[in-house]
This record gives sequence, structure tokens and C-alpha cells, in this order.
Amino acid sequence: MLSTAVFFGLGLVLLVLGANSLVRGASKLAFSFGISPLVVGLTVVAFGTSAPEVAVSVGAALEGTTDIAVGNVVGSNIFNVLFILGVSALIAPLIVNLQLIRQEVPIMIGASVLLLLLSLDGVLSWIDGAILVVLMVAYTAFLVIQSRSQAQAGNTEFDVENQPAKPGAWDSRWPAQLGLISFGLFLLVVGSDWLVGSAVEFAKVMGVSDVVIALTIVSAGTSLPEVATSVAAALKGERDIAVGNVVGSCTFNILACLGLASLVALPAGLQVASSIMAFDMWVMLAVAFACLPIFLTGREIARWEGAVFLAYYTAYVVYLVLNAQGHDALDLYSNTMLSFVVPITVITLVVSVLRGKSQAAT
Repeated sequence: MLSTAVFFGLGLVLLVLGANSLVRGASKLAFSFGISPLVVGLTVVAFGTSAPEVAVSVGAALEGTTDIAVGNVVGSNIFNVLFILGVSALIAPLIVNLQLIRQEVPIMIGASVLLLLLSLDGVLSWIDGAILVVLMVAYTAFLVIQSRSQAQAGNTEFDVENQPAKPGAWDSRWPAQLGLISFGLFLLVVGSDWLVGSAVEFAKVMGVSDVVIALTIVSAGTSLPEVATSVAAALKGERDIAVGNVVGSCTFNILACLGLASLVALPAGLQVASSIMAFDMWVMLAVAFACLPIFLTGREIARWEGAVFLAYYTAYVVYLVLNAQGHDALDLYSNTMLSFVVPITVITLVVSVLRGKSQAAT
């Protein structure tokens, strides 16, 4: 048990270090080719913070532990919104950019709905994976094209270190940048292998399913880059980045992680556990939809809303634990949540939205 915990911890460390190395190397390489910081932030950094989820889900698919591959992504998206935004909002109320409300959140919701529809037959086939990967490529291309009008302004922001190389010229920085990328990928591969193996051992020792471990421990661990990015942004006052990082990562988790994992999980594809389809997938979808009314209340996530997010994540984890143990209190707990807590929250959100609209009108 101790050795399993050690390898699990080392796997998490390698995933975080690998993602950081990948982001640094890819960002510097993109800068040296004259790609604007805006485009780099929307693509390279978004991919980088989701790299641990990609590594773990693809690794789990290759090893045949598909419950971990799917549970990791579903759990990560729930964790990203409820826990990360909750903690960040408690640090400082989070300003929500209008583009996030009009574009990025609807895209995240659309990706969540698509995942639910593709999973209705209980499996994500290679065709489903191809659809998700194509949409990921299209989404990335859309972001690049959309931000092209700002590329000229972005290029003026390069410092001396990141001045782009002349076309056709050899840049002495490229070997170091490629080295960072390669080193980051190596750490991600090794870290994901250790993490997945340890997670399976934890599930066996604790007597719970791979699904529960993936939805809780694994998903929280692979979301550490998002935690670090959003919390650091909130502390620095860059609150818009804190929100954008979470929303972008949720979209990439679905399209990239499960898309690539489905492509390598041949021939059977990724089996979606019935428990995930019956409950967790719907929680992920509800969390995605909940972002819109909360973001619309004055275009910020207030501290009390952050506290609600954290309370709901705690309630979600408690439910998973009670359900895994078959605890006698599960029925009472579930009925209380459905009969009182959820309706009260919905009413509060509706009132907040109406109040926000009335304030905007005046």
C-alpha cells in the first residue's frame, strides 16, 4: 500500500512537471516562429494544462482500463468548475469576459451534450473518437483564425528573448525548446503510467471500483495544472484568466482526451460505465449549464457563488463515497439533495439572474 501511494504521488509530480515543461517549450517555440501570444494562450497553454488528462486517459485506454479513461475526464470537468472556480472565487470575485459568456461556455456546453449523446449506446467507438478529434482540430483552427486580427498587436509584445526568427533562418533556441517539449512528453508518459497503475491498485485495496477512483483521486490529480494556473491568476488579480483556463480546459478534455483515447482503444472502443451514464455524466452536464446563469449575474462569480460551487463538489464526493460503500444513509442523503438543496439553488440562481438583468437595465 505504501509503495502504491509513493508511485501515485510520483506520478502526479511527473504529470505536473511534464505539463509545465511542455507548455514552456511549446510556447517558446511558437513565439520564435512569430505566433502571437494570444494564439499561444488559447491553444498551447490550453492543451498543456489538459496534457495530464490526455496522458492518463490515453494510457488507461491502451492498458484496457477504460473506466479510468472516461471517469478521469468526467470527474476532471466537474472538479474544474466546482472546485477550481469555487476556490478561485473565494480568493477574489472572478470577472467573466463577455466572450466567455457568448462563445466559450456555449461551446463547452455543446461539447458536453455531444459527449452524452455519443455515450448513450454505452461505448465511445473509434468513429466517435474521430468526430471528437476533428471537432478539436476545427475548434483550434477557429480560435487561430478568430485571433488573427489581433496577431499584429500581439507580435509587438515580444520581448528580446521571444523575438521571432527570420523566415528560413536557423534559430539557436530551437534545440532547447524541442528538448523541453520532448522532456515534457516523456514525463507525461511515465507519470500517467505510474498514476493509472497506482489508481487500479488503490481501487482493489479499498474495495471500490475504478470509476470511483477515477472520478475523485485521479481527476483531482490530473487537474493540478488547472488548479495552479487559476489560483495563481486569481491571486495576481488576473481573474479573467482564471475563468478562461477552466472553461477552455473542460472543452479540450472532452474533445482531445476522450477523442484520442477512443481512437487508440481498438477494437472495442471506450466502454462507458453504466454508473457514469446514470449519474456522473448528467452531473457534468448540469455543471456546464450552471455556468451560464452564474456567469450572467453581473458578469462575475461572486464569493458566495464560489462557496456554493465548493459545497456542491463536497456533496458530490460524499455521494460517491456513500454509494461506493452502499451506506444506509445514501437514500436519505439523495432525497435531501433532490428535494431541498437543488431546488433552493435553482431558485437562488433564477433570482440572481433576474436581479442582474434589472441592474443592467437601470
